[in-house]
Amino acid sequence: MTPARILHAQGRGRFVLLCDHASNHIPAELGNLGLPASELARHIAWDIGAAIVAETLSELLDAPAILCETSRLVIDCNRQLGAPSLIPVVSDGTPVPGNTALSGAQRTERIERWFRPYHDAVESVLLERAALGTESIVIAVHSMTPSLNGQARPWQIALSSHADRRLADPVLKALRAPGDVVVGDNEPYRIDSGVDYSIPFHAMRRGLLHLQVEFRQDEIADADAGRRWAGRFAKALSSCA
Repeated sequence: MTPARILHAQGRGRFVLLCDHASNHIPAELGNLGLPASELARHIAWDIGAAIVAETLSELLDAPAILCETSRLVIDCNRQLGAPSLIPVVSDGTPVPGNTALSGAQRTERIERWFRPYHDAVESVLLERAALGTESIVIAVHSMTPSLNGQARPWQIALSSHADRRLADPVLKALRAPGDVVVGDNEPYRIDSGVDYSIPFHAMRRGLLHLQVEFRQDEIADADAGRRWAGRFAKALSSCA
């Protein structure tokens, strides 16, 4: 399996979609990092449901989508290289034996084999579009657990931004307009350029319009639900950009 999967590479829509945690795949040579299959099915290994949303958005928006094909437990492709959670030793209370006491060489190997190729794939799409004079608006697709540390999350969908609110504000307004969903604004997460990697590196440094979206996992628990939410989000995006 390759580190990245690219859909609609030649898509001519305005959006470019990233899905940093699309897969719970762990390369065979890492022996599931010492974890049972039950742990790999949990959110600690991937953003449950995010892939189907990204795939559907790619179709609806005629947008290139780059999906990471390696579990965030191997290496988190949305973390700065110096972040402690880049290769987690413990994730949501679960020790990860295969990540314990890695040597510098082992960390470097994971970066070079899985982190860099994924981000190189994103760069290849953005650079080709720039060369063609095609505008790129970068959307990072994630999912979140219904609760964390015993605290329920009321937001069915949440938008994360940084200082640049050019896209966040109109999309928030569009999503909230029907009045039938709870939409988070930098809740439960905001983009942190000291920790997060994908939006800061690929979009913010270029001055591109951008947004990170989190879908609550119980809202996209099956493929049909994921497609419905993708349709709703695509409509909001298209009305604003």
